[in-house]
Amino acid sequence: MSLLEKDRTKALLELLYHVSREVATALDLRTVLQRVLNEALQNVGGERCTIVVLDDAGNAMDATIVYGKEVHEHTTQQLQDTVEHGFAGWVIRNRKSALIPDTSKDDRWLMRPDDAMDRSGAKSAICVPLLAREKLVGVLTLVHPAPNAFSAEQLDLMQAIADQAGVAVLNARLYTESQRQARVMTALAEGAAAMNASLRMEDVYQRILIQTMQALQVETVVLGMLEGEHIVYRAAAGQKAGNILGRKIALGEGIAGAAALEGRGIVVADVSQDKNYGEADKFGGIETHSILVAPIQSQGRVIGIIEAINPIARAFDPDALLVMTGIGGLAGSSIQNAQLFERLQAAHQRYHELFEDSIDAMLITDWDGHIVEANRQAVSLSGCTREVLQTLTIDQIHEVNWERTGTKFEALRESCTCSYESTTRRNGEAHTPVEVHARRVEFDEADSIQWILRDITERKELDGLREDLTAMIYHDLRSPLANVVSSLDVLFSMVPEDNKETVLTILNIAEHSTDRIQRLVSSLLDVNRLESGQPVADQKVVDPIALIAGAVLDVEPTMKGRYGTVVTNLPGKLPPIWVDEDMARRVLINLMENSLKFTPQDGQFEVGARHEKSWVHIWVRDNGPGIPLSERDRIFDKFTRLRSGNKSGGLGIGLAFCRLAVLGHGGKIWVESEPGKGSAFHFTFPIATKEQLAEKAE
Repeated sequence: MSLLEKDRTKALLELLYHVSREVATALDLRTVLQRVLNEALQNVGGERCTIVVLDDAGNAMDATIVYGKEVHEHTTQQLQDTVEHGFAGWVIRNRKSALIPDTSKDDRWLMRPDDAMDRSGAKSAICVPLLAREKLVGVLTLVHPAPNAFSAEQLDLMQAIADQAGVAVLNARLYTESQRQARVMTALAEGAAAMNASLRMEDVYQRILIQTMQALQVETVVLGMLEGEHIVYRAAAGQKAGNILGRKIALGEGIAGAAALEGRGIVVADVSQDKNYGEADKFGGIETHSILVAPIQSQGRVIGIIEAINPIARAFDPDALLVMTGIGGLAGSSIQNAQLFERLQAAHQRYHELFEDSIDAMLITDWDGHIVEANRQAVSLSGCTREVLQTLTIDQIHEVNWERTGTKFEALRESCTCSYESTTRRNGEAHTPVEVHARRVEFDEADSIQWILRDITERKELDGLREDLTAMIYHDLRSPLANVVSSLDVLFSMVPEDNKETVLTILNIAEHSTDRIQRLVSSLLDVNRLESGQPVADQKVVDPIALIAGAVLDVEPTMKGRYGTVVTNLPGKLPPIWVDEDMARRVLINLMENSLKFTPQDGQFEVGARHEKSWVHIWVRDNGPGIPLSERDRIFDKFTRLRSGNKSGGLGIGLAFCRLAVLGHGGKIWVESEPGKGSAFHFTFPIATKEQLAEKAE
């Protein structure tokens, strides 16, 4: 490299360092732009220099022009023309620098009246893009009053200056925008604090209006809520505000209706020049010249509009739409919160009414068990006044099942609910049987426990009557029934030869009926015994195929009466099972007779079995109406009866006995059903072990 080239390189580096230092020491956009222009004029030459600043969308947002040492204001129209049709616009679109030796001979130059030959005449121009982090942030144009005044070397120097200035311009632009946003956010923050100071809807409306009027400095502010396909003005403040309340306009009508329909803010500087301004936007007694309308939005949907009319300064501030849009968003949140608060208040009121008017005793306690509230039924059930109840703990009112609730109610914290039966206490003694339902609730904004104590005195008395009836049936029927069975056995031996067939038929019917009564009595006895925890005692090795065949024969008389048919689905051989044979036979008969009850005339059911590991799996399947899903969990409960269209009855003991008998043998029992397609009852019995088989062989 020659000495001359080294000197030029050094001079260029010093220049770039100087430019960088000059433009980097300021953050005000206007100051930065003026310094960039001055550096270009001083180091490259020329008469006039212009810089246009672009936003992130590539739109011109600001510009500065320097003639010699004087800074001139630009007009919006000049800025728009230059970017769309001028030399700067070409550079922006192509993102590369350019030199025009003679502006009169280049179509890229936007000719103005001053460029005529009899005035300023032809010129030369340089235009370069300002880039920062590969983002186009502006364009710099330098003009010399004489053609061919710039060289390629000056173009490169201009581009070098622009490269140094790009980041500074971007930073200054971002700083200016942040300052602007800070002003807007300050206004919005003050508005948010004021709007959210109350949750009463009327207060919220008024605070929104006041903040809008203060932020925008307007004569009148109006708030309308969207109700169906109309906007109804619910609040107004300022001049002639009383003429606005209650007014209704259609959605999409006028400027306000369009803002609500389209969900965007609209500024109209002069309503006389806007074709959308119409009767819908006119209010009695108010002479409108400028309006700004913004939608009130909540959760992404428009719920109303807020409208500012006639700024006091005769023109809206450039940030007015941004501020108004922000207020609309804040207003939406405030209004929604107020609406939710009103609904919550109504729900609380309704809860208190339901709590007080409940037919069951209800108490609210804290997590230490102290009673904080009680309804009228709780006062009546406990025999204490409300004031006395609030000095007691829940365990002083009833016997708490600590195993279900946890000693510190930890079970309620985890599962939120539990139920059990207990008794209330009066003067330290058990008093009234109750069914207790405890659950975690929020009461008066406090985490609490709700206790419902349902008086089950009548149910307990009914259960006692049922137990007495069961005992009466067993004890009072068993002995006479045994006499009837013995008498039938004697009669069978005394049947005369003449008319023997008719007499035997009658005796068989009587025998079948007594067998059914005996099974019922035995089932009642077994239910009581198994419920008390007594084990199945009389177990032995039994052939399951023979057991099933015998049970089918026992229900044949019933099947013939209903013209039903039975299908057996059995393998050739099954392993022996270890069961109480009579109990197992009654399980099968109960399930088959139960299927017959709910199977239509001429229906059929299937009895099947298969070997599954250490169990024999047996099932009874019918083609009846099926069992509703809501009933399947309770069909094995004692005294539970499902009624079908044929009004089948019974004591509700059969399935309860089946469940207890199968579980007593260590097996499982369950039902599979689909409404309209029948039901299938499944159960398992254990296979006899080698020791049990050996014991039988001996």
